[in-house]
Amino acid sequence: MELGVNVPNFGPGTNPARLRDWAGVVEGLGYDLLMVSDHVVITPDVAEQYPAPFYEPFTTLSWLAGITSRVRLGTTVLIAPYRHPLLVARMAANLHALSGGRLVLGVGVGWARGEFEALGAEHARRGRRTDEILTEVRRAWADTADYGDGTIPIWIGGSSPAALRRTVRYGDAWHPLRQTIGDLRDGLDRLRTTAASLDRPVPAFAPRILLRLTDKPLRDDERVAGEGSTDQVVQDLAVLRELGAQSVVLDPFVGDPAETERPEVAWQALAAIAAHRQLETM
Repeated sequence: MELGVNVPNFGPGTNPARLRDWAGVVEGLGYDLLMVSDHVVITPDVAEQYPAPFYEPFTTLSWLAGITSRVRLGTTVLIAPYRHPLLVARMAANLHALSGGRLVLGVGVGWARGEFEALGAEHARRGRRTDEILTEVRRAWADTADYGDGTIPIWIGGSSPAALRRTVRYGDAWHPLRQTIGDLRDGLDRLRTTAASLDRPVPAFAPRILLRLTDKPLRDDERVAGEGSTDQVVQDLAVLRELGAQSVVLDPFVGDPAETERPEVAWQALAAIAAHRQLETM
């Protein structure tokens, strides 16, 4: 099972030097995947959680591709309705080629109504539009070599019935975000049922979980996966492996934008998990 990190590409402490440091930490600790988030217009509803500066994901990952050599790069998640499908297909294919085949394209429908309005996109149709975009992206990759060879894995975010249908129809992996172990178990059951109803294979499992280490263990009914003592988080990863996860992305951003100004806390947590991982392979 590969482990990845969701690197904050936003907030008051984020700048090119800090992003370079993050890349060095992620690759240096032996993580397999570095992912970033997506917003285009930092409207008030977005700024409450993800304030400026916000570095656009394709641009950021293209730059990070040039200063890393091994780690895979991805979006968690690209908000599909914000861009024309042929632009997504082109940018993803180019980034995949320029990085030596390292791109994972995580996709979601988005949520920020103000940002949709600023971009002239329809918030009410965002799910249907995402399906249309994924269809066009797949078609572009398949029909035109100029758009790449179609080997880019697509991970689909979301846990609603529509999101699970979208994952089965268009995705290589289901990419749920910040849930409890119980919710992830239930979601996998629903994913399998959805795949059976559509007579399609069950996609891979690649969750993104919180990474918040605490001095003392937390009660299981008061925490999501990846939250608690180091032993609890390590056990969560073991359970996810048993559930069939091929990839798990650790998200060390707890929710306060000021965290981006003191990334050492997150780096220490990532180092602790990496140390346990190394012990397991010895």
